[in-house]
Amino acid sequence: MEIRPQITLAGVHQQAEEAADMLASIRSAMLAPMVRKLAPSFSADQVATLCEASSRGSFAHRIASRKDMPSGTLVSNGRKRVFDLAETRQWVRDYRKDILRPEGAEAITISIANFKGGTTKTTTAMTLAQGLSLMGHKVLVIDTDPQASLTTLFGILPDVEIKQSDTLMALADGSLTSVRSLIRNTYWDGLDLVPSASSLFDAEFMLPNRQSREGTKGFEFYRVLDLGIDDVRADYDVIIIDSPPALSYLTLNALMAANGIIMPLPPETLDFASSTQFWSLFSDVTESMLEARGRTKSYDFINILLSRVPPKAGRGASTTADAVREWITATYKEKVLPLEIPRTSVASQKSSGFGTVYDSEPGDAKDKTYKRARDAYDLFVQHIEVSIRNAWSRQLQTSGEGGLYGTTPAPQEI
Repeated sequence: MEIRPQITLAGVHQQAEEAADMLASIRSAMLAPMVRKLAPSFSADQVATLCEASSRGSFAHRIASRKDMPSGTLVSNGRKRVFDLAETRQWVRDYRKDILRPEGAEAITISIANFKGGTTKTTTAMTLAQGLSLMGHKVLVIDTDPQASLTTLFGILPDVEIKQSDTLMALADGSLTSVRSLIRNTYWDGLDLVPSASSLFDAEFMLPNRQSREGTKGFEFYRVLDLGIDDVRADYDVIIIDSPPALSYLTLNALMAANGIIMPLPPETLDFASSTQFWSLFSDVTESMLEARGRTKSYDFINILLSRVPPKAGRGASTTADAVREWITATYKEKVLPLEIPRTSVASQKSSGFGTVYDSEPGDAKDKTYKRARDAYDLFVQHIEVSIRNAWSRQLQTSGEGGLYGTTPAPQEI
């Protein structure tokens, strides 16, 4: 038997370079031309649906009568009217202005978190951001994962277009105290991004280092991001944070900055076991980090999102997924959202092309599988928007201005 030579660190370095080169070439090919993604366009009927117009006929009349609003572009020999994303959002914001962020309220921050990779965490963050923007909200997305998958979904090449100083590392090392200068516009109107790159992993060493050096001066490593978004909260309706698949220093920052937490959780045994470890470790960390210092932390909502759910077994049959779904419901009770994101080939195809179900193409609307996935995400976004409105109500009640949108549930403590 031939004994192969050992792999040295030089070989590991070479493998890392080859893997990075291959991924960069794949991304470039997938995102061609110009390595930039394009936002979808919308028909008049689709815009009417997004606006929740009472009838499409009345919406068409409104298009003709509103000279202050975009009228779209006529195509197909003048028989069809198409709106770009910016025009669509302008109409949606006009129709829904009475239920968007009220005066005196600020951005609701949502962290997407899970201890385990492969749970659709990044896809959930991206689709939630896109869906909320289509409902008229202005959204900031912050990528705190050094793997930078979310940054890639925006058509940006981490480590090629993104330097370490463009990431949250600038907050971690103290060179910046606000994310404002890190924010960049994206291909998606109403959706801004603080990007990530693999160099952000250095924050896992920098933050504890600063804590040991500056702890006596009041530095708190877990509040760097929370303080860093303070001066942009009034500029956005929602801030969504995609966190690393580990209970790291960056994840703790994401969780401490949040008003709400969403955990995508596939109904698989290992995923469920991992979720229980996440909450156990998070509870232990907050006990030693906050409660031991006489502090606490409350959340407006904590939700479990059943994701990558396979079809249910036939009548009288049962699968592992069915059993795990019951465990999840029994464990997390009212925190489990009353909807499921199905495991579909469409979602996989979109992901392989660095997109989501909201990065639609002309033929998608006729595809039943696409519609099933899109309907599920639309329902998810609608549920989260209700939680966001309740959180705004609580903000205004706290400030003495009174609440909106009806009753307001109590925040959930950890």
